[in-house]
Amino acid sequence: MAEANILLTGTKSEKYTQLLPLIRSLVEGEKDSIANLANVSAALKQGFNFFWVGFYLVKDNELVLGPFQGPIACTRIQHGRGVCGTAWKEATTILVPNVDEFPGHIACSSDSKSEIVIPIIKNEQVIGVLDVDSDQLNDFDETDKQYLTQLCQWLSDYL
Repeated sequence: MAEANILLTGTKSEKYTQLLPLIRSLVEGEKDSIANLANVSAALKQGFNFFWVGFYLVKDNELVLGPFQGPIACTRIQHGRGVCGTAWKEATTILVPNVDEFPGHIACSSDSKSEIVIPIIKNEQVIGVLDVDSDQLNDFDETDKQYLTQLCQWLSDYL
């Protein structure tokens, strides 16, 4: 089991390089998807101090809130709505520097300023999304996209 306190140092890329093996150690050997998603969201929140980190899972043709860390969130999101629903519909990562400029953005919290949403794809179907919000504008970049996409690709094997 990984340590309870996560202290990451260096550049953003170096921090992801430190964190992803810790996340892998939390997930490997655990069969319960909810437990795994809970630990992944906690590790990302603690490691990077993101404003909100969580998962939405596809259930009955909508995204339903799964494990998360942060303020209260929207419970259900329709296909194609908001950043999460659009990432699901398009099966692609969406990076939003300013959520107020994203057409149809769903404001679960007015404190959220930027966002990245990564689809989790298994057997060529989106089964959920990882949603990460920041209370800072333009807080996510290609480094986040690269490492979080890698995480979601790897994580799909455990869901």
